[in-house]
Amino acid sequence: MSSRQVALPSSINKICQFKVVLLGESAVGKSSLVLRFVKREFHEFQESTIGAAFLTQSMQIEDTTVKFEIWDTAGQERYHSLAPMYYRGAQAALIVFDITSKDSFLKAQNWVRELQRQANTNIVIALVGNKVDLANKRAVEYNEAKSYAEQNNLIFMETSAKTAVNVVEVFTALATRLPRNDRPSVDKDTIRPDSENQNKKSGCCK
Repeated sequence: MSSRQVALPSSINKICQFKVVLLGESAVGKSSLVLRFVKREFHEFQESTIGAAFLTQSMQIEDTTVKFEIWDTAGQERYHSLAPMYYRGAQAALIVFDITSKDSFLKAQNWVRELQRQANTNIVIALVGNKVDLANKRAVEYNEAKSYAEQNNLIFMETSAKTAVNVVEVFTALATRLPRNDRPSVDKDTIRPDSENQNKKSGCCK
């Protein structure tokens, strides 16, 4: 799948690359979040992910280009056993739930516990309450999820893949918390967090 990016000034001379995994129940909007972040698109009827999908995107944080290698995992129970293959070695994770589904929030907590037990001990985790555009059907209160996130040292944000609310912001929060090195590099194909006009660039799975 392709990613859309825009050139930045050549003065950028630091680059960091991070593996990010998305986890959560089926139909909570994981793929829609990634599609909105990478391509600035939203599809009302998004097909379920089979196994996992791989995408890439970069963004500029201060003087550093942060490159994300994003693994969007399938939410169906039959694919759960494959998850460790994708979160193993990940530096960051987005655990997504649907704010209109209490069950998806409880399942998200299961993912948090699993990562705390089995993933990289320094993994940065963001708890994401998606579908805030359906707040009138809310089943999970903001303060409840925020309190849980604070107790577990998680980034917390509510998003809407449909309206783009907080989508770039949650990836920005990840990039800001992740450690950044000083490897010299010039990357001319990155996006700024507030970028809207982007040029198409092909991406591939490594």
